[in-house]
Parts: sequence; structure tokens; C-alpha cells
Amino acid sequence: MSTESTVNIKHPVPALVKKRFGDKRLRASEYNGQTTLVLEPGDLHEVMQFLKDDPECRFDFLSDVFGVDYKDYPAKTPGRFAVVYNLCSCPRTDRIFVKVFLDPSIPTEGIEEDPALWVDSVCDIWPGAEWNERETFDMFGIRFRNHPDLRRILTWKDYPAHPLRKDYPLRGLGERENYVVIDRTDA
Repeated sequence: MSTESTVNIKHPVPALVKKRFGDKRLRASEYNGQTTLVLEPGDLHEVMQFLKDDPECRFDFLSDVFGVDYKDYPAKTPGRFAVVYNLCSCPRTDRIFVKVFLDPSIPTEGIEEDPALWVDSVCDIWPGAEWNERETFDMFGIRFRNHPDLRRILTWKDYPAHPLRKDYPLRGLGERENYVVIDRTDA
């Protein structure tokens, strides 16, 4: 397990995760009172189950799941994309962020399925993750293994790109020019 960035962390959970998963690569950081655990994508599901079920952790509420594109980010990151989970413990009244980095293996301009942009779904742990994971898939093209209904949620089925990727053109791909307007009588 990597110990980089785990010293001087005040939040008790990184130490619990480190103790339980000594063979896993874990990084932790604290900034402005917020703690973030960085995990390898293959370790995500097991650690998330631990964070929910362990009596000392008890992260019983998944507040949010979202994607981040670090393309052209000034600091070096372990991957271009990240999936971030905002976990809350209602009994302990605190939160922690869990992040996994993914690096594309093919160019990201299109909608091709990239085998490197897959991560395990946490819908079986927190059912409320379903729509957030769908939004992350739709906007970034990150797919969630074992998701119960992984399909686009904000764009149409055959939409030709993922609009929150930083290589998506600022003016779009001509969607507005080709958009079919449906009036009330057609709906």
C-alpha cells in the first residue's frame, strides 16, 4: 500500500482503510478540512462496501457521483478522468470523498467504447447512485460495470459525443442546427 500523502491526515477513516486493506494502493489527502481517498479502479467496489458496512466508518449516504476531466490540468494527475464519490456518514456527521482515476486508451473525440474507461458500479451498495452514474456515463463516456440500466440520461441515444469532455468543441457538433423541434401537438 502506498503511504504517499497519508501522513498528517486528521480524518480517522484513511487509517481504518489502510489497516483493513494493507495490500491495496491507497492515497489520501486533506485540503480545507475535506478528506479524499484515492483508490485504484479495481479496488473501488470492495473498499466502498467496507466504507458503508464497517461500524467505525458507517458511510450510509452517497451524496453524489460525478466525473472530472483533467485534460490540460496544470498539475500531473494519475489519469485524465476521475470518478468522484461524495460519501456522508449520518451517524458520525462527517463526509469523505473517494476518487478513482482512469486514463483513456483510445482518442476521446468520439463515442467509441474505451475498455480503459470502465469502473464498477456502486448501485448495489447505494441504489441512489443509479442516476448519477448514468449522468457520468452520458457526459464523460465512463462506463459502470454491473449498472442496472446504463444508458444516456441527458442526451439522446445516438448522440455523437460526451459533452463534458474538454476536447468537446465549445460550439458543439452542430446539434442545435439539426435539432428537431417538437411542438405540443406532436408530443
